[in-house]
Amino acid sequence: MDSEPIETRENLAALLMNHPAAATDPLLHTATESVSTGAAQRRAVAIARELRAAGVQPGHAVAVQLPNGPDVVISMMGIWLAQAVFIPVNPQLPASELDAVLTPTAPFAIIGPDGLRTTGSGKTYDPGTAFILWTSGTTGRPKPILHTHRAYLELIDRVLGSLTGSGGRTSTTPSPNLIPVSLALNAGIYNSLFGLRAGAPLVIMDRFDTSTFASLVRRFEIRSTVLPPAAITMLNDDPEIKDLWPLKYVRSITAPLSPLQARMFTTRYCAFVLNSYGQAEIGEVVGWTAADAKAHPDKIGAVGRPHAGVELKIVSDNGDLAGPNQVGQLWVKPPNMSTGYASDDDLADRIDSDGYLATGDLARIDEDNFVWIEGRLSDVINRGGNKIFPDEVEEVLRLASEVDDVAVVGVPDERLGEIPVAFVVSKDTLDSTGLQMHCREHLVPYKVPVEFHKVEVIPRNDVGKVLRRQLSAGYRG
Repeated sequence: MDSEPIETRENLAALLMNHPAAATDPLLHTATESVSTGAAQRRAVAIARELRAAGVQPGHAVAVQLPNGPDVVISMMGIWLAQAVFIPVNPQLPASELDAVLTPTAPFAIIGPDGLRTTGSGKTYDPGTAFILWTSGTTGRPKPILHTHRAYLELIDRVLGSLTGSGGRTSTTPSPNLIPVSLALNAGIYNSLFGLRAGAPLVIMDRFDTSTFASLVRRFEIRSTVLPPAAITMLNDDPEIKDLWPLKYVRSITAPLSPLQARMFTTRYCAFVLNSYGQAEIGEVVGWTAADAKAHPDKIGAVGRPHAGVELKIVSDNGDLAGPNQVGQLWVKPPNMSTGYASDDDLADRIDSDGYLATGDLARIDEDNFVWIEGRLSDVINRGGNKIFPDEVEEVLRLASEVDDVAVVGVPDERLGEIPVAFVVSKDTLDSTGLQMHCREHLVPYKVPVEFHKVEVIPRNDVGKVLRRQLSAGYRG
């Protein structure tokens, strides 16, 4: 197992085992420790042997519930070397939620802070399955998604090729990949594997905070990184962060980013925010390149253009294909997608006869082929036949100085069907009349919220998406 070459497309463990860094080079960093390439490889092999000795067979699943750090990456690689399936688990999950993750996926073993333990039974998954991730659950219950080694590598190379102009590694030593999100999330796994595929070291944060992030950017001379919208907003709001040198590009991930926050970040830190778009079932399908960022600063707020091999279409309410700048549901046909779910759900239910997947997102494509996401189809508020996109109203409300955070949802109304209501986080006393007047300056009357409610926090899931269902369910009128 130590010396046999690994075919990358058959096993993503090759991204560690075939990494171009020398064995003595530090490869996996945190704020307080570093692990060399050789040490990481040896530890991954040792984990694979321990799993085999414990009875793990090819196709068995192994869950990992460890704090963010090198041990998660190394355990993931060891599981793949044992030809098993990786199930990432948030280490902070309470026991009741842990059961909801483990029961449908049925791992044979679990790696936790106390070591390895077996469950005594488990599913056997198809050969080639790499890991199981969960959908965000913003519009329904989360579903466990099956990802294969081959398809996930294609996804990484699809995006890497658009950024570098070629697939795979670059000819120069890449900047370290800073991972500021949980390795129990798709974004953390994807960006870890992305960095290793590019031949880069990884810098892993155990949790995000602005001062540590700024310190790591300076220490490791990070030129580009990924950040979820919540982290971008925190950096915009922190007066103690004076600069983020030498950061030049930030790729926004996990949830829609307000164009206002993108412009604020770009202006304050002289670092261009590159939006992107994807879903857990299909990976990233739309994004920015550095060339596009230089040529189209006027397109800040768009999620970019489709990556090579990705086909898109916008379908209007009546089923017709939409023209340029017309809003409709976004359908995507990538070169590869997940093989389905580790549950009774059927991914085929969302795919049409031409192979396009219904995303459930509303979008438009402009004359330059840039994609603009307008919101979730399920979030659109139908006020007496007039459609309201919550994101547009929220963007206007964020311009008000007393608004720290906001979410707009539709609530039932006997006369109009639905009406927009705003839930606002503010340090100040809420001036509903003032906020309504502010909205009327920027929006047509039917888009103005009829009520404003002060809340302590906007509920969000682990990747920062607003849980609008919780707000609307708690509305009392």
